[in-house]
Formats: sequence, C-alpha cells, structure tokens
Amino acid sequence: MTPESVTTKAHPPLAAISLDRNSPRALSEQIALHIERAIISGALPAGTRLPSWRDLATQLGVARGTVRAAYDSLIDRHLLCAAGAAGTRVAERLPTALPACLDSQLHGSSDGTAARATGGYGPLALFQYKSDRPLAFQMGIPAQDAFPATLWARLHRQGVQVSALQAGAMDPRGLPELRAALASHLALARGLTCTPDQILITTGFRSGLAMVLRAIDCAGKQVWVEDPGFPVTRMALESAGVHPVPVAVDHEGIDVAQGRVMAPAAASALVTPGQQAPMGVSLSPARRKALIDWARESHSWIIEDDYLAELHLEGRALPALASGDGADRVIHIGTFSKTLAPMIGLGFIVAPRGLVKRLTEMAWWLATPPNNAVQIALTRFMRDGHYFRHLRRTRQIYTERRSLLCDTLQRCNVPVALGAGLSVILPQPSGFDDARLALQAREALLAVSPLSAWFAKGSRARSGIILGVANIRSERVEADCHHLLTLMRSTS
Repeated sequence: MTPESVTTKAHPPLAAISLDRNSPRALSEQIALHIERAIISGALPAGTRLPSWRDLATQLGVARGTVRAAYDSLIDRHLLCAAGAAGTRVAERLPTALPACLDSQLHGSSDGTAARATGGYGPLALFQYKSDRPLAFQMGIPAQDAFPATLWARLHRQGVQVSALQAGAMDPRGLPELRAALASHLALARGLTCTPDQILITTGFRSGLAMVLRAIDCAGKQVWVEDPGFPVTRMALESAGVHPVPVAVDHEGIDVAQGRVMAPAAASALVTPGQQAPMGVSLSPARRKALIDWARESHSWIIEDDYLAELHLEGRALPALASGDGADRVIHIGTFSKTLAPMIGLGFIVAPRGLVKRLTEMAWWLATPPNNAVQIALTRFMRDGHYFRHLRRTRQIYTERRSLLCDTLQRCNVPVALGAGLSVILPQPSGFDDARLALQAREALLAVSPLSAWFAKGSRARSGIILGVANIRSERVEADCHHLLTLMRSTS
C-alpha cells in the first residue's frame, strides 16, 4: 500500500500531511513530527491557533484520540500550549534546546555554530521578543499604559472615513497637511527650521534610512557608526552593501577624532546625538561642532537618528543637529514608533535643501506610500495639541519609573546602577556572560539586554545589563529585580 496523503483546509502548513499507515511509527507520531517541523521552520508562527482534534481528525481520516495524542506530546515538549476555549496554540517561546537538524534550519546555519554560540538562538534573537505584551525591562517599546488608545481610535476612525472618500494615488512624500503640522512641531520641539517641502513622511525609521542610503549613494562605502550602538542598525547597513566603521562613544558622544583617523573619507556618519543608545549621553557642543566640521571638509553627510531626543529626562534636550550651523550636511530621521506606539507605522525625513529633489525622486519611484488614514489621524493629533501633552505626560511617567527602578535596585544592594536615557545600566566585571544571562532571563519573562551585544565585533566590549524603564510596574518591580539578581548570582 502506498503512503496515504490527506489534505486539510484548517491551516496551510497542515494542508499536505502525509500519513504512512505501513510505517512502524505511530500515526500520532507522524502528525506530531509534521507539526513540529512546521513550528521550527516558522510556517506555524508563535501564537497560531491549530485546528481542533475533531476538525483535524476528520480531515486526516483518523480517530480524534490520535490527533489528541499528537497535540499532547507537543504540549509536553512546550511546543504547543492548551488555551482552553481559545484552543490549542503554538507556544509563544520555543524551548532553547531544539533538535540539531531543525536548529540549523531555524537559524540559517548549516552547522548550527552561530545558534549554539548564543544558547540556541540566532544573533538577532537577543533583540527579538515573541510576546503579545511588553516584557519587564524591555527596551524600545513605549509605555503601553501611556498610549491614548481611546482618543487615537476616534481620530483613526475619522481618518478612515475621510480617506475612503479621497480619489487618486497617494503622495508617497506624505500628506501636505501632516508635513506642515510636523514642520511646526519640529520648530518648537527640536529647534529645527524647515519647510513642509523638506519633509518626507515614511513608514518608519528603517524605510527612511533605506531611502537616505540610496539617495546619498552609500553602497560600497564606509559609514561611521557609534560603538556601542544598536547592532540591528549595523546589520542593516551591511545588508545594504555599506561598510560600517565602529567609532567609540564616551561621555561626550561619538569620538570624532577617532573617526577621522579610522575613516577620514567616510561617506556618512550615522549618529544618535540627542540621546545615544545605549549609553544615554548627548553629543557635547564641542563634538557637535567637530562632527559638522568633518562633514563639511570631507563633503560627507551626517545622518541624525533623533532617537528619543523628545523624551530627554534630564533638563531640556539639546536642539537637533539639523537645526543649527551646518544643517546643509545633516539628514534628520525621526519616528513616532518610540514616542507613540510601533503600530503607528510612521516616521519622517527632514532633508537638506540640496537633497530634497533626490529624496523626492526616491519617494516617488521606490517608497511605499504611508497609510492615509493614519496620517490624517496623526495630523489632527498634533494640530489639536495632543502630541505635546502626550510627550509631557510620558516624560513624567518615565522619570518616575526610572527613579522607582533605581530606588528598588538600591534597596536590593546593587552596587552600581547608572541612569542611561530610558534605561538603567548595571555594569558587570570583565568576563561576565551577559548574553547568557539575557537568554536565561527571557525564560522568566524578563527582557534584559546584554551591553556586550551593542559593541561591534573586534572592539573591547564591556559587560553589563541594560534594563528598560518604560514598562516596569510598581506592583511587581521588586519581585522582578530580586528574580534578576538571583539569575545574575547564578551566572557569575
């Protein structure tokens, strides 16, 4: 008898399960193996609901108990979870120990070396979290409870109604009224004087950066990046054919003198001058001048990532680099994902006048037009003063939460806790395996970030633990800190 192939419409990855009734392997094992492979390959993402026992059994022509046995075996191995009335779903967090043959498939490594080096996770996994809510200490996610959901829902609904009546192609540069509102906001909040024609609305920071790199022809050329700096940004540059040159960051920001020695003719410098990530320092006036002087002399560009500058917690934030002398060499990129919410899906570029035409061409021919309904909602949110009020309230919340975290750590006898923007850094001695700790903490739903992972390969990385403050909760922060410190002691 030939193997029996039965299809199911319940979910595409389960549409071609092959059951060999002559095989010594039980039917339940065959079903479980197929589902396991679909999970490990990513065809069944975390949280996906699987068909009921009855539905899948009917499609496969087997007893319900056979499907139940397959599901139970995967639940026991923490690949599936039973969610009562919500059905059986793929687990949100996969076990760290995966079968070797599947581990290499998951992480794109033929021998699994890269995955094993980070405890079974790929190199980006330290900055990716499969969760439907922000985790304790997670960086880069705004305070979930600070987002004005009711107000935004009303404005977005109005935006949908208005955009549904609009005809014609969407302008990939963004709606004129939003660009005008943004120009007014930037003048007040960032000291940046520009016209709406200099602004291009994007679908986020990454799309803005991709447009800029193409517009200034960076492929195959060197670009300064901060060290330590966000590793995903370095990888994005490498994927675009750019050669990142790590330049050290100290208490004044990026070391321009070192950059001049390492790559004096670099095409650009990508910096976070307002609030450097992860160290939290602002670029000093002397370094700002030195950076602009270098850009002018070398005919290079400065790409200003205005990361969290509007959420500066100590005093008033310095004006944007693009606001002063030398603005003709500065390309300013911002996003609403960190100040409002990632689901907003909008960012912006402020282009120097000499680049407006080139970037406009990039937008017309290569960019995806931003969502009109969201643009309309954001325009009204800004024009009615809600955005300024939201930023003021959010700064107050973050200041209180950072103080709460520092006070809690002090009560827990943590020797050093350094405030760094919207996070707190716990420096660790040389040799401390902060990446291993981060992976262990994830199992306890603590999304700490290892400081060493922010340093470029080959540089003198420092060990430390970075704790984001945006989504900590007063009722559980002490328990979370005690849990983290217990893990730290076991890692030492």
